[in-house]
Amino acid sequence: MKPIIPFVVLAICLNINCEGQVNTSNATIKNTQQSNKKMTTSTNPYFNKTSKEKINISEQEWENTLSPALFEIARKKGTERAYTGKYDNFFDRGFYFCAACGNKLFKSDSKFASGCGWPSFFETYTESSVQYITDETHGMIRTEVVCGRCNAHLGHVFDDGPKPTGKRFCMNSISLVFEKK
Repeated sequence: MKPIIPFVVLAICLNINCEGQVNTSNATIKNTQQSNKKMTTSTNPYFNKTSKEKINISEQEWENTLSPALFEIARKKGTERAYTGKYDNFFDRGFYFCAACGNKLFKSDSKFASGCGWPSFFETYTESSVQYITDETHGMIRTEVVCGRCNAHLGHVFDDGPKPTGKRFCMNSISLVFEKK
């Protein structure tokens, strides 16, 4: 058996797409455009676009605050299906914030059309906007990207992006809130 065949079988079993994104469970959000029954940015007490204060609350409090779809992605490290997020093919000018806490993450000038099915950026707003965690799940080694303020799962970063950084921050749309300039 050739070495590639076991990987292909593993990829099919784990629902890994060609960009290395993994659908983590059967509970993966199929339609991230669903209604936010629990949270809007105006009713979320942790959503603040100017605060830099770290947020350290229980997972139960997050579950009580966030919509089920956002909780699945941001707190349980889920993944949207490719090409379903509202910011995948979206190029208005402005800023992207963490949907859980309001931390400024990216500016539209760093967004590019990667074709991977998720919104992609080549750099973060500031170095402290995000943090990086080694992700060794699903038989791969990747770099997870989390919010620098609330540790919400945003997506992963890869080394196949455009210049000047060569990075591709592959983010879940549901983890982002956009504000026009």
